[in-house]
Amino acid sequence: MIRVLIAENVHLFRSGLVALLDGEPDISVVETVDCGSKLLAATAHCRPEVALVDLGLPDLDGIDTGAMLLERVPDCAVIIMAEHRRPGDLRRAAAAGAGGFLLKDTSPARLVQAIRDVANGERVIDADLAFSELTASQSPLTPRELDVLRATADGATVAEIARSLFLAAGTVRNYLARIVSKVGARTRLEAVAIAEENGWLWNGTSRSRRRYRPER
Repeated sequence: MIRVLIAENVHLFRSGLVALLDGEPDISVVETVDCGSKLLAATAHCRPEVALVDLGLPDLDGIDTGAMLLERVPDCAVIIMAEHRRPGDLRRAAAAGAGGFLLKDTSPARLVQAIRDVANGERVIDADLAFSELTASQSPLTPRELDVLRATADGATVAEIARSLFLAAGTVRNYLARIVSKVGARTRLEAVAIAEENGWLWNGTSRSRRRYRPER
């Protein structure tokens, strides 16, 4: 029997997963939670073999949560489930050690088989997402520009970025102006969104849960 833990904050979708999986003769849902912190706490007593983790958990990033779960329960396979197809998320999930990455509109039969596959040590990836990853454009930004943009995405002001990266405030502003121009954005916020959508921003790094805020 494959022991499955579900981390999904939408009650209706979570209930649907339970009904689907408990109807399988070789799968048992041992715990359901609605946020990342509860997921990590639940692993201590339910010892799942497979964890279905929503990418968009309300308190913690789903991929980061999956990575922390794997540190506590290395034998548990993690399947990240996402609403949207973004190449950057797939790269982060793979770097975090996830055994699978599926979209939420995948078929019930595909999901059930994915659980069986990852429980047997295989890796499962949404085919369209994998193709998007292969055809995704390369980042036009330098490593230093990415550092500045990540800090911007984390909500840091120009002064905070300058202090953390040991740069002058004017240099940070110059970097931001070049970034906006390079990615074809109109604003810094739009530059962050474009970089995230193309998978340039995090690309294997841990994603912060802070939100962008304008410079003060």
